[in-house]
Formats: sequence, structure tokens, C-alpha cells
Amino acid sequence: MSAGIFLFFADENILQPMTAIQILTTQTEGAYQWTFRMLDNVATDKWDIMPPTIDSTLSWQVGHLLVSHYFHSIWVIRGHQMDILQSIPLKVYGELYTDAPPVGSIGKSTPEQLLNHLRIMQDKSLAIISQLTDADLESPLEPTPLKHPVAKTKFEAIDWNIKHTMYHCGQIGIIRRVVDQRFDFGLRV
Repeated sequence: MSAGIFLFFADENILQPMTAIQILTTQTEGAYQWTFRMLDNVATDKWDIMPPTIDSTLSWQVGHLLVSHYFHSIWVIRGHQMDILQSIPLKVYGELYTDAPPVGSIGKSTPEQLLNHLRIMQDKSLAIISQLTDADLESPLEPTPLKHPVAKTKFEAIDWNIKHTMYHCGQIGIIRRVVDQRFDFGLRV
């Protein structure tokens, strides 16, 4: 897994190869930052607008990411985390933002509440990832009643969390474009 990784970071003007944990942490941080960048400046009164051809809302996308971060980068990595379970209504969110149609979640959570809970979840996820060892990455997932859709190891689950997050950033970008305005990447001709 770590053989063939040639990403480097600058440390005191010396390029050093990144460890697998550093790569996963950096990529996870980047995906999480993209989520907030895509949502930035979209008025909260537009979060429950469901464009006719998309069948989703910004609220549903954020709620879904919140639940999926818990599953892909916390629960299957270190097991249930009581601080999260006591501070975030994951059971309710799971019912609203996983298999249920997005129309059923409209008006059930405020954007402010979802963003606050997403930040808490992302912080916990990053704290757990940064404490892993290379041996942890190669180990099987923690047992859960739900089978992971793609991963067998902790590395694969965290890698999937990154990809899944960016996939939903794309959906957020499409919804944002329809209900508000396109994302300005700062490109100038």
C-alpha cells in the first residue's frame, strides 16, 4: 500500500516523503475543506430547494456527508464514539439522510445545525485518522452490523471517505449552481 507513494511535504526546506497517514490526513482535510467552500455564501433559505432534475437538496447532501463521515472514517475505524453519539442525533440523521428520499428531510434540520454537526464530525474524523499507525491501516474494519460497501481495511475505508466526500461536493456544486450561482474557482482569462 505505501510502496510507490511519492508525495512529499516541505519540512524545514527539505522535501521528505509523506507517510500514508499524512497523505490520508491531508486528502481528508482537503475534501472536508471543499465541502465548506462549495457551501460558502449560499443563503440558508435556499438549502431546502429541490431542483426538479436533481432530486436532492443542500441540506440532504450535508446531512448525508455527516452520517457517512461517521461510518467511513470513525465507526469502522475505531468503533462507536460516545462523545459523538451523545452530541449529534445520528439515529435521526441516519433515517433522514441515507436511504430515505431527500424530499422527506426538507425542513427537518436547520443548515446551521447541520453545519455545526458536520464540523464536529469532521474534527473527530481527522483526530482519529491522525492517531492511526501504518499497521492500523492494514487491519480489518471494526465490526459493525452494516457491511462496508467497498472497504475491507481501514485504509480502504478512509480512502473511500475521501472519494465519497468529493463526489458529494460535485453534487453540492450542481445544486448550488441551480438554486444560487455557480462556484467561482477564481479562474481568470
